[in-house]
Amino acid sequence: MSTIVKRTLLLTFVSALLAPMPARAQIYAWRDVNGTLVLSDRKLNDGAMTYMVPEAPGIRATRTAVPEYSHMYDSIVQEHASRHLLRPELVRAVIQVESGFNPRARSSKGAMGLMQLMPATARQLGVRDAFDPAENIRGGCAYLRQLLDRYNGNEELALAAYNAGADAVDRNGKKVPPFQETRDYVKKVGRITDVQTASMKQRIIYKTFEIVDGRAIPRYSSRKPVTGTYEIVVQ
Repeated sequence: MSTIVKRTLLLTFVSALLAPMPARAQIYAWRDVNGTLVLSDRKLNDGAMTYMVPEAPGIRATRTAVPEYSHMYDSIVQEHASRHLLRPELVRAVIQVESGFNPRARSSKGAMGLMQLMPATARQLGVRDAFDPAENIRGGCAYLRQLLDRYNGNEELALAAYNAGADAVDRNGKKVPPFQETRDYVKKVGRITDVQTASMKQRIIYKTFEIVDGRAIPRYSSRKPVTGTYEIVVQ
């Protein structure tokens, strides 16, 4: 298939993605801060919420590429959010901003799947197939929990670290780094769900470990364990 034909098919797909539109609607295109082509049926600034387009990693759109995906993974999100004492709506917001609920999404930097896990992070979390929705959400929730523990339950800082890395947050005095991409990322998640900060009341969370297949799997609960050792990670 020639390059021209491929581009024609891709533009046809994106046009259908943005439908329905008025007969004279115009499609706007611009490059975001990462150099990715963004297509929309209306003028927006660089901080607008955008979504991955399936099979077109270099293009993003201002509408979810496959809207029915948004509820396909509710049971998996609920399971792992509950296991790690995360707000399900926070997990869903991260998925929406990261991949637009596209399980095959892959960024130009190599981040993979629904919660856009980097290869090194996926290996650290024991995720064998980052494109498997259940494994990806399990790993993403575990990673988000680690970041929340690191920043005492501050969702804003955890999200900033999820995007830019914990080292960047720490180097900036445990504040959101002055990167436009990271600040836009936190704002995008905040448009979907209220992002909690350290100034809000924190719960006491107890962390224990369970050995599964030779690996120590952390478990979280708001109830103090009756027996065994535990660690208080947020208070």
